[in-house]
Amino acid sequence: MAKKARNANGLPNTDTPIYPIGVAARLVGVHPRTLRLYEAEGLVRPRYVSARRLYSQHDITWISCLRGLIHDAGISIPGLKKLLGLVPCWEIAECPEETRETCGAKALNLPHVVL
Repeated sequence: MAKKARNANGLPNTDTPIYPIGVAARLVGVHPRTLRLYEAEGLVRPRYVSARRLYSQHDITWISCLRGLIHDAGISIPGLKKLLGLVPCWEIAECPEETRETCGAKALNLPHVVL
C-alpha cells in the first residue's frame, strides 16, 4: 500500500519530496554543493523528479543531524561513514526516542551507510 502524499491535516507527509536543492540547502544552512557532496558520499539520498533533486522533511532532519555531527562534534565524513557502518546514527548523536521516530536516516533506511 502506497503512503499518502498528505497527512490528516492536509499537509505533505514528512517523507514527501518537496524541496528543491536550493531550498533544502537554505533550510539547513549549507551551500547546495554541500548537499551534493553528502549525496556523492552516500550520506543523503534525494529523490529525482524530472532530473531535479527533491528533498523531504525527513531528508532535512537527517541533513541537519549530519551537519551537527560534522561541524559541532567534529567528526569527518570518512569517520562518520565508518561510525554509521558500525552503529545507528541515533546512538552516535544520542537522539531522544521521540526524535528517532521522525529521523530522516531511519526513514531513508540509512542507519548504516554503504562504505
